[in-house]
Amino acid sequence: MKGIIFTEFFDLVEQAFGFEVADKIIDECELPSGGVYTSVGTYDHTEILALVGTLSKITEIPAPQLLITYGRFIYPKLHAQLKGMGLEFRHSFELFSALDDIIHPEVLKLYPDAELPNFEASVLNDHQLLLKYSSCRPFAHMAEGLIYGAADWYGENLAVTLTHRNTDNNFCTDITITRQ
Repeated sequence: MKGIIFTEFFDLVEQAFGFEVADKIIDECELPSGGVYTSVGTYDHTEILALVGTLSKITEIPAPQLLITYGRFIYPKLHAQLKGMGLEFRHSFELFSALDDIIHPEVLKLYPDAELPNFEASVLNDHQLLLKYSSCRPFAHMAEGLIYGAADWYGENLAVTLTHRNTDNNFCTDITITRQ
């Protein structure tokens, strides 16, 4: 995973829980990187899972809720990168529909070694969109947080329902998004 995921995670932890908690989760995890990240580096996704798990243990907040909160937190920074690529969308459904066909190919131009999840988008009706998430990483809840972050950005009220349908090799989740 790109280092920005890690550096922004620590920004959230420091803002929400303080520097002591950030230091404590690094101390309690045995991380190959030693807990030292740069935004442009690449790190194993298991490190963020270990960090979130340890934060969950310390704060007694369930890991899925922490991932949702984190996704919502990081959305504005990722959105700024879209603008830097010349990508603008009128509303969240337009953005979500462009994930695999437009956004991810542009991300891969900048970061050819990035391992991105797959999102198959299907418009169900004027108020509902289905995103089929598939990845070798269990980050559907972070995707849910990113969806809420997009809702905040576009001033929309979205409800999200996740239906996990994991396979042996992938984490697969149907994400139903309803515009209210």
